[in-house]
Amino acid sequence: MNLRHYYDFATSLAYRAGRITLGYFNTGSRPDFKADDTPVTAADRAAEEFIRGEIEKAYPGHAIIGEEFGESFPSLSGRGVRGEGEEPIRWIIDPIDGTKSFMRGVPLYAVLIGLEIDGVVRVGAAYFPALDEMLCAADGLGAWWNSRRAHVSEVDSMKQACVCYTTYHNFEKRDLSVWKRLSDAAYMMRGWSDAYAYLAVATGRAEVALDPFMKVWDCGPFPVIFREAGGYFGSWSGEEGHTHGEALACNAALRPEVLKLMRGESGD
Repeated sequence: MNLRHYYDFATSLAYRAGRITLGYFNTGSRPDFKADDTPVTAADRAAEEFIRGEIEKAYPGHAIIGEEFGESFPSLSGRGVRGEGEEPIRWIIDPIDGTKSFMRGVPLYAVLIGLEIDGVVRVGAAYFPALDEMLCAADGLGAWWNSRRAHVSEVDSMKQACVCYTTYHNFEKRDLSVWKRLSDAAYMMRGWSDAYAYLAVATGRAEVALDPFMKVWDCGPFPVIFREAGGYFGSWSGEEGHTHGEALACNAALRPEVLKLMRGESGD
């Protein structure tokens, strides 16, 4: 399958949606709070509505899942009814990953778009509007960071590694011992949160990023980005992909050591 047109569409769409979010950034707009106490802003809604509208115009037969407006399926061919299985092609949208950063004027948020084909993410774009950084990839086309090749680092020891995470509190809810083992093993731990952590690893500026809880839209573009950047993105147990409810990303050299640490084994 030729993915070039999907790649061009996804990167352009992420960029244009990101410019929409900048119209709301640092303007003092107040968020609403959803039932799970996570914030949502007018920028989240506007960006997702724009992305959905563009996908529906360009690819009316494709399914869509997004953080703010849920799942939609094409009526064409009668496929995609909830409960009957996944659509062959599905767009995964997070209009603002890092809304807590966004609403406080911190520029480390991103627009995330992934294209899943038969359950595998094959195209991905992560645009950081306030930083004007684009990280994107497609199978066979490479991973790119602002028109330069993106590649994970070659650091091969946790004693030299930077580990990123979003919030300590989620480790308290899930398994604090994982955070402690990585903290003890790593050169440094940094709370460079949400999508920015994965940008840092995919571009060789950090070695490991992990989150105990992740929705599918939080992960959308990253499996293909890390495949093409020479790294790993998937579950804490070593299964690649975006549907595990958790996330771990690392460079190839550290993957065996990191997975041992995740299991509670010696990283040596």
